[in-house]
Amino acid sequence: MTGVGDKTLAAGERHELCDLMDQLGPDAPTLCEGWTTRDLAAHLVVREGRPAAAAGILLPPLAPLTARVQRSTAERPWPELVALVRNGPPWWSLMRLGPLGEKINGVEFFVHHEDVRRVGRRWERRPADAHRAEALWAVLSRLARLCYRRSPVGVVLRRPDGTERVARRGRRSVTVVGPPEELTLHAYGRAEALVDVEGDPMDVQQLQDSQRGF
Repeated sequence: MTGVGDKTLAAGERHELCDLMDQLGPDAPTLCEGWTTRDLAAHLVVREGRPAAAAGILLPPLAPLTARVQRSTAERPWPELVALVRNGPPWWSLMRLGPLGEKINGVEFFVHHEDVRRVGRRWERRPADAHRAEALWAVLSRLARLCYRRSPVGVVLRRPDGTERVARRGRRSVTVVGPPEELTLHAYGRAEALVDVEGDPMDVQQLQDSQRGF
């Protein structure tokens, strides 16, 4: 696997995810409950290429439309489906714009890359990459409040160097400690995130039981 120091986070994660999906095939499990790699690839294609249908990702009333279009997209031949993900959004998409596309896609492709990587017991954390860490921290600093909005307790995110961000204020708080990659995965609700959660055990459990992410 290559690092992302010489390319944007979104481009690097997209490239590595597609290489991994090519290697594993369409029926590999993922951390997205009920989804195989085929389902995940279809989700990414719809998200970037069918904005009207993709609206159901965030708007529950439109979720049946999103699911229907995603099922139809998943029926495409596997090589074609992976190629659509690899080639990125259509020319007319706002996600084609450099800075905007990076903000929208960087975390998305990082998280879904790990959704494929971290299945089973034999995965290992990737080597540290300063560019990836800083890019994720920059986005997480803006999105953390949204990701932890359902937490019944306050949440503080702390990097190993001591840098902190308040993700949610509360009368009682816990602190989630880890590198930006792992903090991002925790914020997006992945149980496989390698973090330490400090605080009263009951408060910690309440956070871990709460729904995180979007």
